[in-house]
Amino acid sequence: MASPTRIGILTSGGDCPGLNAVIRAVVRTCSQIGWEVLGFNDGYEGLLDPVRYEVLTRRRTSGIMQLGGTILGTTNRGRFAAKVGHGDKARIPAEVLQEAKRTCDQLEIKALICCGGDGSLSTALQLQEAGVNCVGVPKTIDNDISATATSFGFDSAVNCVADAIDRLQTTARSHKRVMVVETMGRYAGWIALYGGLAGGADVILIPEIPFHYEYVVNAINQRMAAGYRSTMVVVAEGARAVGEGFVTQADAAKPGEKRLGGVSHHLTEYLASKLEYECRNIILAHLQRGGEPTALDRILGTRFGVGAVQLVQQGKFGHMVSYQDYKIDSVPIAEAVGQIKTVPPDGQVVMAAKAMGIHFGDIQP
Repeated sequence: MASPTRIGILTSGGDCPGLNAVIRAVVRTCSQIGWEVLGFNDGYEGLLDPVRYEVLTRRRTSGIMQLGGTILGTTNRGRFAAKVGHGDKARIPAEVLQEAKRTCDQLEIKALICCGGDGSLSTALQLQEAGVNCVGVPKTIDNDISATATSFGFDSAVNCVADAIDRLQTTARSHKRVMVVETMGRYAGWIALYGGLAGGADVILIPEIPFHYEYVVNAINQRMAAGYRSTMVVVAEGARAVGEGFVTQADAAKPGEKRLGGVSHHLTEYLASKLEYECRNIILAHLQRGGEPTALDRILGTRFGVGAVQLVQQGKFGHMVSYQDYKIDSVPIAEAVGQIKTVPPDGQVVMAAKAMGIHFGDIQP
């Protein structure tokens, strides 16, 4: 009797809400057609010695859709890490790719479903080139993968930001304070823009629209002079002032690398030196990654998981599932990586925000 078709799945890079929905959907879809699923632990590292995986069944994945994080574990460090510096990437050593291929061959893996962001999908592309059949699932709370309209995790992150702003609004008004809230997003301002809009922010600063410090000061002074008791400033971690570079800090977990972050601290110090109001900064950081996925992210993750198995059935290896026009489709991974999707400065969402008087620090108020 022939052995059933077997596929693998792994989650790589930063965790985000919705990953477990993908895993569950892959397992349930495969069980319907008699396929086996092996889940590799700790991202791509699970493919290397000592190989770490578990057999995923419907029972094992029952009740996980509403859980945040990933039951398989993940990492953005180790032997597969392709980042070598701030914004730079390198090829993964051939011997590492070949060891991963041997693991897949020995376990008779027909295809490997790789869930991750731009860096993790770049790894999947290199594995595909090395002879491992790969299918990609885009995963990013930053919403910055260009080949898909959105990905699971983004809606959950935006909800987190909106909830944080809701809570900060009340204490800000009580003390007549200026609150500066820093969000994730890397070089794209989607989380800051959508979270700021949902939370009722007064100033939103994003990487796509360089800001002037003095313009932000003037906007706050005008608000306070008009009788408002507080001002809420939302700033993306990749936002930068006109003529200045990105604010970064050393990454203690990755010697030699830097990561975005800290712009809210610089902005708050400047505002405090120019305003008569109390200024406080809050960095939401990994709060945006944690917690339960929203209903939207559970559904999107589920649809991506089903779509990934269907790509394997169709033999469309080297492709990534994509969400466009409310439909699940696919694109070659090569077309999905290496370029990020950023907020159009003159797009409808930014224009709607400006129409309501939200300030982006780019014009003199």
